[in-house]
Amino acid sequence: MIKMEKKLYTATVNVQGGREGKAISSDGNLNIDLRYPKELGGPGTGTNPEQLFAAGFAACFEGAMGTILRKRNIKTEGITITSNVTLGKDATDGYVLAINMDITISGVETNVAKQIVEEAHQVCPYAKATHGNIEVVTNVVG
Repeated sequence: MIKMEKKLYTATVNVQGGREGKAISSDGNLNIDLRYPKELGGPGTGTNPEQLFAAGFAACFEGAMGTILRKRNIKTEGITITSNVTLGKDATDGYVLAINMDITISGVETNVAKQIVEEAHQVCPYAKATHGNIEVVTNVVG
């Protein structure tokens, strides 16, 4: 386990009602209805935990890549990540997640982009937290 040595920021979100409830952050910037997606028998009229995880992971991973690019003084025309989080079942019928991210680093050679993505796995807190726990696939597509 990696121990935290210095706290930088704590996000606080109150959730009531689970997948059929609300999520509100302590600062009020996040205030969403939570609903099951249509694929799981719900109305699909709200956000679900998988969408939130997909957004959070991709945003954090892109931030890690930006840090690496700045340290290496590599200029880019922008980064785009399409993040897919899948909810499924394991061999014991337990719930599991998998994430697949398609990543484009515009204006950077493909081999350099692949190096940046690999290094980001060592920098991104989401990538470090999920390493060895769930399937995480990153594809450099441009």
